[in-house]
Amino acid sequence: MPEISFQNTAPERWKADIMLVPFCEGEIESVFRPELDGAAPWFAAAPALRDVRGEKGELALLHGPPDVFVPRVLTVGLGKRDELDMDTFRKAMAEAISLCAQKNYDTVLLPEPMLNSLPGGWERLIEEAVCAVLLAVHRCDELKKQPERPEKPRWVSLGYAGSNSDCARAAMRRGENAALAVKMTRELANTPANLLAPSDLAQKAAQFAERYGFSCAVMDENALTRHGLGALTAVGQGSAQPPRLIVLEHAPEGREQENPLIFVGKGVTFDSGGLCIKPAAGMHEMKCDMAGAAAVLAAVAVASLENAPRRIIGLLACAENMPDGKAMRPGDVIRAANGDTVEIVNTDAEGRLALCDALVWAQREWTPSAVIDIATLTGACAVALGKGMAGLFCDDAELAERILAAGGACGEPFWRLPLWKPYAEHLKSEIADIRHTGPREGGAINAALFLRHFMNDDTLWAHLDIAGTDWAEKPSALCPKGATGFGARTLLELARGGAL
Repeated sequence: MPEISFQNTAPERWKADIMLVPFCEGEIESVFRPELDGAAPWFAAAPALRDVRGEKGELALLHGPPDVFVPRVLTVGLGKRDELDMDTFRKAMAEAISLCAQKNYDTVLLPEPMLNSLPGGWERLIEEAVCAVLLAVHRCDELKKQPERPEKPRWVSLGYAGSNSDCARAAMRRGENAALAVKMTRELANTPANLLAPSDLAQKAAQFAERYGFSCAVMDENALTRHGLGALTAVGQGSAQPPRLIVLEHAPEGREQENPLIFVGKGVTFDSGGLCIKPAAGMHEMKCDMAGAAAVLAAVAVASLENAPRRIIGLLACAENMPDGKAMRPGDVIRAANGDTVEIVNTDAEGRLALCDALVWAQREWTPSAVIDIATLTGACAVALGKGMAGLFCDDAELAERILAAGGACGEPFWRLPLWKPYAEHLKSEIADIRHTGPREGGAINAALFLRHFMNDDTLWAHLDIAGTDWAEKPSALCPKGATGFGARTLLELARGGAL
């Protein structure tokens, strides 16, 4: 990814191959600012400028003298001011940087004064602009032969000429770190299952812990059995790759004993469906069934990098769901970590089994301020909401609103769905304390109610079902085809937000 730099100097000294100038439709006069005149004095007189409108999606490349500090300007149309939202802004910035990459420009300048003139909040716009331009050029192509040339652009610079540079610099770094969280999540979720078994994910977590300064502990299959985590163990018993529960902790100095915010991620590194095997078409995407765990790992890592102001625990419930002679069968009864027996109905509903033990462990080992789980849990959620938004289940209105606000701020929309108590009847079993699936209708709600069964009534809890939003079938300005990294920024926003 490009390096992010900061040019806090007179605009006459700003340097780059090209400068991005975003503005709203019909507001061409807003681009004639002293800072832009200083950086690119030829710009205001460019003949092609008379054809620029600022319409949504419009990109106009203007050329100046080749021997000046800023020889090119790319105007970025944002559409009508009263219709501008942060999603439009992100997409516009991503499309602009993509064009710069196509043109093979080495260095790109983003002038802060142009962001300051737009609606949405100056610091937030800096953060989102930096995050968008970094994600626009990111590709998960580590397994390909790399071309023998550097990635372009090599660096993106924020041009700043004000006095309060610390706030601008901090916003720029937040954007850089947010992109890092998404990048980590995408790269983990895109990694083929033969290269990322539960033990490999545990090793990755340990490496991240050493790099970013948080703690990491791993419970292997023997520890899981010893502590009674029978549901997670059952998911992995059909695989040659044993399950793991990975425990991450970020604890700022002086807050080591505070009640932690706990993130729990589903980490099924490959989901064949088990004995209830999935159709072959699309099964290759099931390497992404650990996207929830990847988002938790990335969020904890970046929160630690930023020294977020609260204690955070991350639990990654990792297993591989495979169909061999030891695999769990429909009709089996297993014992979960809270001691309840669970009747297995469909082995392809394995994620909730992995999560329920992790949820019990979160409450057994800590007194959490809140527990938030995130999982590619049900196709039913994707059917209900499509691939543009994720499902949110939460009994507590304040916690739900905080999650909705966090996701909305960073372009990860959630829709609140009901924990409809009458549907709990669907989970009653004749032979066990609970069965783990209900009817096809209301499938996302049934799954959430199953998880709710394992939560104490006095523990704040939310369940994020990101099935559908975790994978992009087609590339976009902000994301190539493949894992999207959805959820990582929402968790990071919550980690940054202090008390919860």
